[in-house]
Amino acid sequence: MSDSNTTDFTNPSTFILLGIPGLEVVHIWISIPFCTMYVIAILGNFIILFIVKTEPSLHGPMYYFLCMLAITDLVLCTCTIPKMLSIFWFNSREINFSACLTQMFFINCFFAMESGIFMAMAFDRYVAICDPLRHSTTLRNPVVAKIGLAVTLRGSMLALPCSLLASQWPYCRTNIIPHTCCEHMAVVNLACANILISSYYGLTVANLVIAVDVFFIAMSYTQILRAIFSLPTKDARLKTFGTCGSHLCSILVFYIPGLFSVLTYRFGHHVALPFHVLFANVCILVPPMLNPIIFGVRTKRIRDRLLRLFTHKET
Repeated sequence: MSDSNTTDFTNPSTFILLGIPGLEVVHIWISIPFCTMYVIAILGNFIILFIVKTEPSLHGPMYYFLCMLAITDLVLCTCTIPKMLSIFWFNSREINFSACLTQMFFINCFFAMESGIFMAMAFDRYVAICDPLRHSTTLRNPVVAKIGLAVTLRGSMLALPCSLLASQWPYCRTNIIPHTCCEHMAVVNLACANILISSYYGLTVANLVIAVDVFFIAMSYTQILRAIFSLPTKDARLKTFGTCGSHLCSILVFYIPGLFSVLTYRFGHHVALPFHVLFANVCILVPPMLNPIIFGVRTKRIRDRLLRLFTHKET
């Protein structure tokens, strides 16, 4: 393996994932909270999917989008965390070149998809609060399906060039990736070529997706807040705003760490590499773990259905 790390090659058959550089001696301890969070994310999102599927009263646009979010979260964390844990537990560092590019595609694609789903959920809340009489006709099941398809296609089309460009670069320096996964810039930085096009494309797409989606989310919530503050009583305002609480919490959990990670990885040259890698894994894992908890606790109909589920099992 040491020979493959130093010999010239342009198309490596495998890459070597280091894990978290500089923290190798504590990998086993780091794996404990990450494994715990991963299990919570898997169970939480599957419970959300099960509750929505088995409860007919939840068969509506808001909960369909929530199911899309749960599926996206499951794929996002599952395409990275099991490999990370295998590095930590079994020192299984090798990853096939094609598998690495596929993992890169899934990471980029499902990050963009999750952002798009949050935008779709904001639109759903806008129609439900600002134009409630047309909600059932505007967001019919075929429309929800088309929105889901559009979000998926957008994520795929934006993510695919990253992997295609990465597959074209010659890798003649090393095949060691100082990361736990095939993050886009961590891979292309190994190329012995001018990678400005990859760097600029990745940065532009990440910032553009976040900027566009946050803009439309902010526009939706500006109209929502205007509608809420026009309600006659404080109780009505609080009750209406409460329907948006879980969505707003999930938006903050997703966008704030994600934006910080994107900017620090490209501009935070004085930030230690172990922090970069550790925080990137937190960004991948924490939103999938917290989203089902946030929606389960703050959404009354899901909370009531969950309580009935466990109460029924106990009796």
